[in-house]
Amino acid sequence: MSRNKIYGRAPWRIMVLLALLAIAAGVVYGWFDFARFARTPLNVTTANESIDVARGNSLKDIVRMLRERGLSAASPLYWRLLAEQMHAVGKLHAGEYALNSGMTPRDLIANMTAGKVLQRNFTIVDGWSVRDLRQALTQAEHLRQDGADLDEEALMQKIGAPGEAAEGRFLPETYAYVKGDSDLDILKRAHAAMSKTLDSLWPERDKSLPLATPYDALILASIVEKETGRADERARIAGVFIRRLNMHMLLQTDPTVIYGMGDRYAGNIHRSDLTTDTPYNTYTRTGLPPTPIALPGKPALWAAMHPAAGDELYFVARGDGGHVFSRTLEEHNRHVACYQLKRCQ
Repeated sequence: MSRNKIYGRAPWRIMVLLALLAIAAGVVYGWFDFARFARTPLNVTTANESIDVARGNSLKDIVRMLRERGLSAASPLYWRLLAEQMHAVGKLHAGEYALNSGMTPRDLIANMTAGKVLQRNFTIVDGWSVRDLRQALTQAEHLRQDGADLDEEALMQKIGAPGEAAEGRFLPETYAYVKGDSDLDILKRAHAAMSKTLDSLWPERDKSLPLATPYDALILASIVEKETGRADERARIAGVFIRRLNMHMLLQTDPTVIYGMGDRYAGNIHRSDLTTDTPYNTYTRTGLPPTPIALPGKPALWAAMHPAAGDELYFVARGDGGHVFSRTLEEHNRHVACYQLKRCQ
Protein backbone atom coordinates (compact mmCIF):
# COMPACT_ATOMS: atom_id res chain seq x y z
CA MET A 1 0.00 0.00 0.00
CA SER A 2 1.39 3.41 -0.90
CA ARG A 3 2.02 6.17 1.59
CA ASN A 4 -0.44 8.43 -0.29
CA LYS A 5 -3.33 6.02 0.25
CA ILE A 6 -2.62 5.84 3.96
CA TYR A 7 -2.44 9.59 4.29
CA GLY A 8 -5.60 9.95 2.21
CA ARG A 9 -7.64 8.01 4.70
CA ALA A 10 -6.48 10.00 7.76
CA PRO A 11 -8.57 13.18 7.17
CA TRP A 12 -11.72 11.07 6.71
CA ARG A 13 -11.13 9.24 9.95
CA ILE A 14 -10.46 12.49 11.75
CA MET A 15 -13.68 13.94 10.41
CA VAL A 16 -15.65 10.92 11.59
CA LEU A 17 -14.01 11.12 15.00
CA LEU A 18 -14.75 14.82 15.26
CA ALA A 19 -18.35 14.21 14.25
CA LEU A 20 -18.71 11.51 16.88
CA LEU A 21 -17.16 13.80 19.48
CA ALA A 22 -19.55 16.56 18.47
CA ILE A 23 -22.51 14.21 18.77
CA ALA A 24 -21.28 13.01 22.15
CA ALA A 25 -20.78 16.60 23.29
CA GLY A 26 -24.28 17.45 22.10
CA VAL A 27 -25.74 14.50 23.95
CA VAL A 28 -23.85 15.42 27.12
CA TYR A 29 -24.89 19.06 26.80
CA GLY A 30 -28.48 18.05 26.11
CA TRP A 31 -28.53 15.75 29.12
CA PHE A 32 -27.13 18.39 31.44
CA ASP A 33 -29.50 20.99 30.00
CA PHE A 34 -32.40 18.62 30.49
CA ALA A 35 -31.30 17.96 34.08
CA ARG A 36 -31.05 21.71 34.63
CA PHE A 37 -34.59 22.15 33.27
CA ALA A 38 -36.00 19.45 35.56
CA ARG A 39 -34.57 21.07 38.69
CA THR A 40 -34.98 24.77 37.79
CA PRO A 41 -38.02 26.39 39.47
CA LEU A 42 -40.89 27.52 37.29
CA ASN A 43 -41.25 31.24 36.77
CA VAL A 44 -43.83 31.77 39.51
CA THR A 45 -43.89 35.49 40.32
CA THR A 46 -47.10 35.94 42.29
CA ALA A 47 -48.66 34.22 45.28
CA ASN A 48 -51.60 31.84 45.01
CA GLU A 49 -50.94 30.90 41.38
CA SER A 50 -52.39 27.67 40.06
CA ILE A 51 -52.97 25.76 36.85
CA ASP A 52 -56.32 24.19 36.06
CA VAL A 53 -56.02 20.90 34.19
CA ALA A 54 -59.32 19.98 32.59
CA ARG A 55 -60.39 16.40 32.03
CA GLY A 56 -58.97 15.31 28.69
CA ASN A 57 -56.05 17.78 28.68
CA SER A 58 -52.84 16.19 27.40
CA LEU A 59 -49.29 16.90 28.52
CA LYS A 60 -48.93 18.96 25.34
CA ASP A 61 -51.93 21.08 26.41
CA ILE A 62 -50.47 21.57 29.87
CA VAL A 63 -47.09 22.64 28.51
CA ARG A 64 -48.79 25.06 26.14
CA MET A 65 -50.64 26.67 29.08
CA LEU A 66 -47.39 26.98 31.04
CA ARG A 67 -45.60 28.58 28.10
CA GLU A 68 -48.47 30.98 27.31
CA ARG A 69 -48.45 32.20 30.92
CA GLY A 70 -44.69 32.63 30.94
CA LEU A 71 -44.22 30.01 33.63
CA SER A 72 -41.86 27.88 31.55
CA ALA A 73 -39.93 28.54 28.33
CA ALA A 74 -38.58 25.00 28.08
CA SER A 75 -39.04 22.88 24.99
CA PRO A 76 -42.10 20.60 25.00
CA LEU A 77 -39.61 17.82 24.23
CA TYR A 78 -38.00 18.30 27.64
CA TRP A 79 -41.39 18.03 29.34
CA ARG A 80 -42.13 14.85 27.39
CA LEU A 81 -38.76 13.36 28.32
CA LEU A 82 -39.30 14.24 31.97
CA ALA A 83 -42.76 12.64 31.94
CA GLU A 84 -41.27 9.52 30.33
CA GLN A 85 -38.49 9.41 32.91
CA MET A 86 -41.04 9.70 35.74
CA HIS A 87 -43.36 7.09 34.16
CA ALA A 88 -46.06 9.77 34.16
CA VAL A 89 -47.20 9.64 30.54
CA GLY A 90 -50.93 9.00 30.44
CA LYS A 91 -51.16 9.18 34.24
CA LEU A 92 -51.71 12.91 34.81
CA HIS A 93 -54.90 13.67 36.76
CA ALA A 94 -57.30 16.51 36.05
CA GLY A 95 -57.73 19.18 38.69
CA GLU A 96 -56.37 22.47 39.96
CA TYR A 97 -52.73 22.42 41.04
CA ALA A 98 -50.87 24.97 43.13
CA LEU A 99 -47.89 26.69 41.55
CA ASN A 100 -45.69 27.65 44.48
CA SER A 101 -42.48 29.63 44.48
CA GLY A 102 -39.56 27.24 44.07
CA MET A 103 -41.65 24.52 42.42
CA THR A 104 -39.77 22.65 39.69
CA PRO A 105 -41.15 20.84 36.62
CA ARG A 106 -40.40 17.57 38.39
CA ASP A 107 -42.47 18.70 41.40
CA LEU A 108 -45.39 19.68 39.20
CA ILE A 109 -45.47 16.41 37.28
CA ALA A 110 -45.18 14.46 40.56
CA ASN A 111 -48.20 16.33 41.94
CA MET A 112 -50.22 15.74 38.78
CA THR A 113 -49.34 12.05 38.75
CA ALA A 114 -50.39 11.70 42.39
CA GLY A 115 -53.53 13.82 41.90
CA LYS A 116 -52.31 16.18 44.61
CA VAL A 117 -54.76 18.91 43.72
CA LEU A 118 -54.92 22.31 45.35
CA GLN A 119 -56.99 22.34 48.53
CA ARG A 120 -58.57 25.43 50.02
CA ASN A 121 -59.93 25.78 53.54
CA PHE A 122 -63.28 27.06 54.72
CA THR A 123 -63.68 27.74 58.43
CA ILE A 124 -67.04 27.75 60.19
CA VAL A 125 -66.61 30.03 63.19
CA ASP A 126 -67.96 29.12 66.63
CA GLY A 127 -71.05 31.20 67.31
CA TRP A 128 -71.98 31.96 63.72
CA SER A 129 -75.64 31.73 62.82
CA VAL A 130 -76.74 29.72 59.81
CA ARG A 131 -77.27 33.04 58.04
CA ASP A 132 -73.63 33.98 58.75
CA LEU A 133 -72.49 30.59 57.48
CA ARG A 134 -74.41 30.81 54.23
CA GLN A 135 -73.21 34.34 53.58
CA ALA A 136 -69.59 33.28 54.12
CA LEU A 137 -70.01 30.35 51.74
CA THR A 138 -70.99 32.73 48.94
CA GLN A 139 -67.61 34.46 49.37
CA ALA A 140 -65.51 31.26 49.29
CA GLU A 141 -63.08 31.14 46.38
CA HIS A 142 -63.73 28.57 43.63
CA LEU A 143 -66.65 27.02 45.50
CA ARG A 144 -69.65 26.16 43.35
CA GLN A 145 -72.85 27.75 44.64
CA ASP A 146 -75.53 25.07 44.37
CA GLY A 147 -77.45 25.93 47.53
CA ALA A 148 -77.22 29.71 47.69
CA ASP A 149 -80.72 30.30 46.35
CA LEU A 150 -82.45 27.58 48.37
CA ASP A 151 -84.54 28.37 51.43
CA GLU A 152 -83.54 26.56 54.62
CA GLU A 153 -86.16 23.85 54.26
CA ALA A 154 -85.02 23.01 50.72
CA LEU A 155 -81.39 23.26 51.79
CA MET A 156 -81.81 20.67 54.53
CA GLN A 157 -83.66 18.43 52.07
CA LYS A 158 -80.73 18.71 49.65
CA ILE A 159 -78.11 17.69 52.21
CA GLY A 160 -80.15 14.69 53.34
CA ALA A 161 -81.65 16.10 56.55
CA PRO A 162 -85.30 16.77 55.65
CA GLY A 163 -87.48 18.23 58.36
CA GLU A 164 -84.57 19.49 60.51
CA ALA A 165 -84.24 23.14 61.43
CA ALA A 166 -80.94 24.35 59.97
CA GLU A 167 -79.80 26.48 62.90
CA GLY A 168 -77.14 24.87 65.07
CA ARG A 169 -76.77 21.77 62.88
CA PHE A 170 -73.32 22.48 61.42
CA LEU A 171 -70.14 21.93 63.42
CA PRO A 172 -67.68 24.83 63.54
CA GLU A 173 -64.41 23.48 62.15
CA THR A 174 -62.12 24.02 59.16
CA TYR A 175 -63.12 22.04 56.08
CA ALA A 176 -60.83 21.48 53.07
CA TYR A 177 -62.30 21.61 49.59
CA VAL A 178 -61.10 21.55 46.00
CA LYS A 179 -62.19 23.43 42.92
CA GLY A 180 -65.42 21.90 41.68
CA ASP A 181 -66.82 21.21 45.16
CA SER A 182 -70.02 23.02 46.10
CA ASP A 183 -71.40 24.78 49.14
CA LEU A 184 -73.65 21.76 49.63
CA ASP A 185 -70.59 19.49 49.92
CA ILE A 186 -69.27 21.54 52.85
CA LEU A 187 -72.69 21.73 54.49
CA LYS A 188 -73.14 17.95 54.22
CA ARG A 189 -69.78 17.37 55.90
CA ALA A 190 -70.40 19.95 58.61
CA HIS A 191 -73.84 18.49 59.32
CA ALA A 192 -72.39 14.97 59.53
CA ALA A 193 -69.62 16.24 61.82
CA MET A 194 -72.14 17.83 64.20
CA SER A 195 -74.27 14.68 64.27
CA LYS A 196 -71.22 12.54 64.98
CA THR A 197 -70.05 14.90 67.73
CA LEU A 198 -73.44 14.90 69.44
CA ASP A 199 -73.63 11.11 69.19
CA SER A 200 -70.22 10.75 70.85
CA LEU A 201 -70.76 13.34 73.61
CA TRP A 202 -74.34 12.52 74.58
CA PRO A 203 -73.67 9.10 76.21
CA GLU A 204 -70.95 10.72 78.38
CA ARG A 205 -73.17 13.56 79.64
CA ASP A 206 -74.03 14.20 83.26
CA LYS A 207 -77.09 11.94 83.54
CA SER A 208 -78.82 14.24 86.05
CA LEU A 209 -79.29 17.03 83.51
CA PRO A 210 -82.82 18.18 82.66
CA LEU A 211 -82.05 17.62 78.97
CA ALA A 212 -84.17 14.96 77.31
CA THR A 213 -82.38 14.71 73.95
CA PRO A 214 -79.09 15.58 72.25
CA TYR A 215 -81.03 18.34 70.50
CA ASP A 216 -81.78 19.92 73.90
CA ALA A 217 -78.05 19.87 74.60
CA LEU A 218 -77.41 21.48 71.22
CA ILE A 219 -79.86 24.29 72.04
CA LEU A 220 -78.29 24.91 75.44
CA ALA A 221 -74.78 24.81 73.97
CA SER A 222 -75.74 27.45 71.42
CA ILE A 223 -76.82 29.77 74.24
CA VAL A 224 -73.60 29.13 76.16
CA GLU A 225 -71.65 29.83 72.95
CA LYS A 226 -73.30 33.22 72.52
CA GLU A 227 -72.97 34.18 76.19
CA THR A 228 -69.21 33.73 76.49
CA GLY A 229 -66.10 33.11 74.47
CA ARG A 230 -64.04 32.35 77.55
CA ALA A 231 -63.05 28.75 78.11
CA ASP A 232 -63.00 29.20 81.89
CA GLU A 233 -66.62 30.38 81.97
CA ARG A 234 -68.49 28.01 79.66
CA ALA A 235 -69.20 25.25 82.19
CA ARG A 236 -70.01 27.82 84.88
CA ILE A 237 -72.55 29.59 82.66
CA ALA A 238 -74.01 26.24 81.62
CA GLY A 239 -74.40 25.47 85.33
CA VAL A 240 -76.43 28.64 85.87
CA PHE A 241 -78.84 27.72 83.08
CA ILE A 242 -79.16 24.09 84.21
CA ARG A 243 -80.08 25.21 87.74
CA ARG A 244 -82.64 27.63 86.35
CA LEU A 245 -84.17 24.86 84.23
CA ASN A 246 -84.34 22.58 87.27
CA MET A 247 -86.05 25.33 89.27
CA HIS A 248 -88.43 26.24 86.38
CA MET A 249 -87.01 29.77 86.35
CA LEU A 250 -86.92 31.91 83.22
CA LEU A 251 -83.53 31.66 81.55
CA GLN A 252 -83.54 35.42 80.84
CA THR A 253 -80.69 35.36 78.36
CA ASP A 254 -80.28 38.27 75.94
CA PRO A 255 -78.84 36.28 72.99
CA THR A 256 -82.12 34.38 72.60
CA VAL A 257 -84.07 37.66 72.58
CA ILE A 258 -81.74 39.04 69.91
CA TYR A 259 -82.18 35.92 67.81
CA GLY A 260 -85.95 36.18 68.08
CA MET A 261 -85.84 39.82 66.97
CA GLY A 262 -84.30 38.84 63.64
CA ASP A 263 -83.82 41.80 61.33
CA ARG A 264 -85.32 44.14 63.93
CA TYR A 265 -82.14 43.91 65.98
CA ALA A 266 -80.01 47.00 65.30
CA GLY A 267 -77.26 46.55 67.89
CA ASN A 268 -79.07 47.30 71.15
CA ILE A 269 -81.80 45.70 73.24
CA HIS A 270 -84.44 47.92 74.78
CA ARG A 271 -86.73 47.14 77.69
CA SER A 272 -89.62 46.80 75.26
CA ASP A 273 -87.70 44.04 73.46
CA LEU A 274 -87.49 42.05 76.68
CA THR A 275 -91.25 42.18 77.13
CA THR A 276 -92.20 41.55 73.48
CA ASP A 277 -93.02 37.87 73.26
CA THR A 278 -91.42 35.68 70.60
CA PRO A 279 -90.74 31.93 70.66
CA TYR A 280 -87.13 32.84 71.53
CA ASN A 281 -87.80 35.39 74.29
CA THR A 282 -86.56 33.66 77.44
CA TYR A 283 -87.77 36.62 79.51
CA THR A 284 -91.38 35.76 78.63
CA ARG A 285 -91.19 31.97 78.11
CA THR A 286 -89.84 29.24 80.36
CA GLY A 287 -87.55 26.47 79.23
CA LEU A 288 -85.28 26.29 76.25
CA PRO A 289 -86.08 28.09 72.98
CA PRO A 290 -87.45 25.91 70.17
CA THR A 291 -84.16 25.69 68.22
CA PRO A 292 -80.51 26.57 68.71
CA ILE A 293 -79.64 30.22 68.22
CA ALA A 294 -76.14 29.69 66.78
CA LEU A 295 -73.59 27.06 65.76
CA PRO A 296 -71.89 25.89 68.97
CA GLY A 297 -68.35 24.55 68.91
CA LYS A 298 -67.17 21.40 70.67
CA PRO A 299 -66.14 23.24 73.88
CA ALA A 300 -69.64 24.72 74.28
CA LEU A 301 -71.24 21.34 73.58
CA TRP A 302 -69.05 19.74 76.23
CA ALA A 303 -69.88 22.48 78.75
CA ALA A 304 -73.62 22.09 78.16
CA MET A 305 -73.39 18.38 78.96
CA HIS A 306 -70.91 18.81 81.86
CA PRO A 307 -71.98 22.00 83.66
CA ALA A 308 -70.09 23.21 86.68
CA ALA A 309 -71.62 22.49 90.07
CA GLY A 310 -72.58 25.39 92.33
CA ASP A 311 -75.46 27.54 93.52
CA GLU A 312 -75.12 30.59 91.26
CA LEU A 313 -78.30 31.63 89.47
CA TYR A 314 -77.25 34.92 87.84
CA PHE A 315 -74.39 36.49 85.95
CA VAL A 316 -73.71 39.86 84.34
CA ALA A 317 -71.05 40.97 81.88
CA ARG A 318 -68.15 42.92 83.36
CA GLY A 319 -67.35 44.67 80.09
CA ASP A 320 -63.98 43.00 79.63
CA GLY A 321 -65.23 39.74 78.14
CA GLY A 322 -65.82 38.12 81.53
CA HIS A 323 -68.79 37.87 83.88
CA VAL A 324 -69.61 38.35 87.54
CA PHE A 325 -71.72 35.55 89.05
CA SER A 326 -74.26 35.82 91.86
CA ARG A 327 -76.30 33.48 94.04
CA THR A 328 -79.09 35.89 94.94
CA LEU A 329 -81.12 38.46 93.05
CA GLU A 330 -80.08 41.15 95.50
CA GLU A 331 -76.41 40.45 94.85
CA HIS A 332 -77.06 40.31 91.11
CA ASN A 333 -78.82 43.70 91.14
CA ARG A 334 -75.79 45.26 92.84
CA HIS A 335 -73.54 43.81 90.14
CA VAL A 336 -75.86 45.09 87.39
CA ALA A 337 -75.81 48.58 88.92
CA CYS A 338 -72.01 48.47 89.10
CA TYR A 339 -71.03 46.90 85.80
CA GLN A 340 -73.92 47.91 83.56
CA LEU A 341 -75.06 51.23 85.02
CA LYS A 342 -71.64 52.26 86.39
CA ARG A 343 -73.06 52.90 89.83
CA CYS A 344 -70.63 50.95 91.93
CA GLN A 345 -70.88 51.43 95.70
